Amino acid sequence: MADENPISVSGNVMFYEKPVPLNREAHAKHGVKAVDRPFDFMADQHFLPLTAPEFGAAAASYPIIFAGEERTPLAVMGIRQKENLFVTDGQFAQDFYMPSFARRYPFVLAGDQANDRFVVCVDEAAECVTDKAPQQKFFEGSDTSAFTTEAFEFLQSYERDRQATSAMVEEFKTLDVFEAKEMNFQGQNADGTPAPQQKIADYFAISEAKMRELPADKIKDLHDRGFLAVAHAHLVSLGNWQRLVNMTLRKAATEQQA
Repeated sequence: MADENPISVSGNVMFYEKPVPLNREAHAKHGVKAVDRPFDFMADQHFLPLTAPEFGAAAASYPIIFAGEERTPLAVMGIRQKENLFVTDGQFAQDFYMPSFARRYPFVLAGDQANDRFVVCVDEAAECVTDKAPQQKFFEGSDTSAFTTEAFEFLQSYERDRQATSAMVEEFKTLDVFEAKEMNFQGQNADGTPAPQQKIADYFAISEAKMRELPADKIKDLHDRGFLAVAHAHLVSLGNWQRLVNMTLRKAATEQQA
């Protein structure tokens, strides 16, 4: 988990400013502390990656879409750039599901290409990370603390879910059940007349029609592997686009009044 040897960590991860390998020598006094605005780190992210096991819980909160050539699953948390509608004054709206991608912060697994493995990293730039009397230390004596061990187990679980999600997406791509979609929005002008229609997003969704055309044995296979339930959760989640529109309109009205 915590490695003393120099390594080369590759890749950039959303909202991690200074991820470095966690090790006893460099972080013997480090840990985390409570901060007044614990979720500021995600306040300007209007979407977050999602894993397949999260679809059921997330579907009640956000639209879940597939993006880009990789068809990456994303929880859409805002429709304006750099605006997360579920973070206010550094606090996350508790009535909604928080993706694991954010819950693992300030820890992350990073690829160590030289040694063909993953290593545990911590974002040293995170406001909650400190070497001044932390409330939860990374290390206790010569060993990792219970806090760090629990975080490592969460990272391992997340990585397993991420790999399973990649396998599911590849299966859906092979079956050619994705379709390109767009979300449009029409607001009102100050005088109450309809404003010009605006495109909010281009994305990919699973096509209900294409799913119905699959042979019965393939449908059973998707069901047995849990992929069918994920597809249904995704389709249900798309009803949340209107929630985001309504939240954005209310926020825009408040901004205009201010």
